[in-house]
Amino acid sequence: MSFAIGMVNLIHWNALVSPNAFKLPPIVNVLAQSPEPSTVQTGPILLAGTLLSLVIIYMASKLVGEICARINLPTVLGELVGGVIIGISALNLLVFTEGGGGSAAWVLQLLQSTAGLTPELTPSVAESLSEVISILSELGVIILLFEIGLESNLNELIRVGPQAAVVAIVGVVVPFAAGTAGLIALFHVATVPAVFAGAALTATSIGITAKVLAELQQLSSSEGQIIIGAAVLDDILGIIVLAVVANLAKTGEVELSNVLYLVVGAAVFLVGSILIGRFLSPYFVSMVNRMQTRGQLLIASLIFAFILAYIGAVIQLEAILGAFAAGLVLAETEKHKEIEEQLLPVADMLVPIFFVVVGAKTDVSVLNPFDPANREGLIIAAFLVVVAIVGKVVTGLTVFGQPDLNRLAIGVGMVPRGEVGLVFAGVGSATGILPKSLEAAIIVMVIFTTFIAPPLLRVVFQKAPASVPEST
Repeated sequence: MSFAIGMVNLIHWNALVSPNAFKLPPIVNVLAQSPEPSTVQTGPILLAGTLLSLVIIYMASKLVGEICARINLPTVLGELVGGVIIGISALNLLVFTEGGGGSAAWVLQLLQSTAGLTPELTPSVAESLSEVISILSELGVIILLFEIGLESNLNELIRVGPQAAVVAIVGVVVPFAAGTAGLIALFHVATVPAVFAGAALTATSIGITAKVLAELQQLSSSEGQIIIGAAVLDDILGIIVLAVVANLAKTGEVELSNVLYLVVGAAVFLVGSILIGRFLSPYFVSMVNRMQTRGQLLIASLIFAFILAYIGAVIQLEAILGAFAAGLVLAETEKHKEIEEQLLPVADMLVPIFFVVVGAKTDVSVLNPFDPANREGLIIAAFLVVVAIVGKVVTGLTVFGQPDLNRLAIGVGMVPRGEVGLVFAGVGSATGILPKSLEAAIIVMVIFTTFIAPPLLRVVFQKAPASVPEST
């Protein structure tokens, strides 16, 4: 679940509603500076740093992913672990300026030794390189959700829609209520921070779950479709919850107009995209059939996906929702198999960046019990982890009308918080309302649920065969 441009926009939530929301990214600002001799070299240095970062990301993805594949674990888990190894928690190879330690990254040290990067330019290059990697990561999750949409069955999603809606709503209400009440009653946390932490428990990382389902070949099963439908709804509900608690943190009150805008906007965007897309899809196929240039089908499909992703981002929803809707629309055309095949190399190139970066940005040092500063956070984290898992697993029990469903698999599929949970932690940290112990507890909850869900999902699907959707 787990946001795409989406991710950056929501972590910097204030940027979405500020006059400076569309300011140029750092890389543009750096390249647009006056052509002094030292600055002229920034472009080649940024290119060198990006290439080196991609080499590190791909090596970590494949090496650790290969180990996981050989011991029968999901490769996405290997990509997450590989990210942790090369990230801020261990080797610190990549540049991430959000945590304030970007200038110490090994990539920058190598650029200083080999590419002529000067100490004066290092901070601006670090910020730009961090932005480039983040954008590539966001492109990766956009492509992933476009791919998942192509592999989904719109009629099946509509058929399981009521069950998915129940799963999503219960998966938001139960952990939010239990987490908020428990923090206030058991740990005497103030109301606003408790509400924020409870809101962080509502998230679901659709990216992580969808990748595991695809690896298990369960994406088209009834369980898989319910999980995907519920995770998409969870993303929408997550945006609304985040908007409400962020507003509560800043003003102490909730603006109903913002909530209504998000609810109505999400419904109109998803339904409208699918309806208009289905109307235009015959013209899309006809246009592609008449084109004679190389790669016409893939490029035309990506244009369609990126347009919907762009609309989703600028109306303060999520780019990944637009990409998913585009995939659903094109899955209904006669070209969907060809699009899937041609999209595979693009996905193989971009999607691993997303999972490795999620792992690389995760600070696992908060798990160290020997640091006295972490102990209070770990105690609260233990409570949050239990609520996070139980609050999602019980959602499988709410599915109705299909007695043969693997309900445990549905509940487990909703467990990972991933990048979505990190967004909540990031916004909470930026607003300054979260005590350090509670912020650490949220990060621990995100880490635990993200890493336990992929192997657990494999286990629960192996224990009971998933049901095959009825042909329509």
